[in-house]
Amino acid sequence: MPQFDNVSILKEANIYFEGQVTSRSVIFQDGSRKTLGIMLPGEYEFSTDDKELMEIASGELEVLLPNGDWQSINGGESFEVPANSKFQLKVTVTTDYCCSFIK
Repeated sequence: MPQFDNVSILKEANIYFEGQVTSRSVIFQDGSRKTLGIMLPGEYEFSTDDKELMEIASGELEVLLPNGDWQSINGGESFEVPANSKFQLKVTVTTDYCCSFIK
């Protein structure tokens, strides 16, 4: 979907890795949450509490999921991350993403 209607957006940014990765939290009427963000080129490791769906709007990266191999992901593609896990990213160009937290 190209836009989200009837949402609340938290003003405070989520800033990681000295500003290399930033996002804003979007809260939906049903209480579900997504983040919209930008990742600059670099290598990163993240931890999850909830299952996550990472949708890549534009850009290019490689992801290493738990018990997996490195995969290339391009704009228009997505990947899922299991709850309570860690995953690694190698971002090769500035990447625009939407992360959905799945309870």
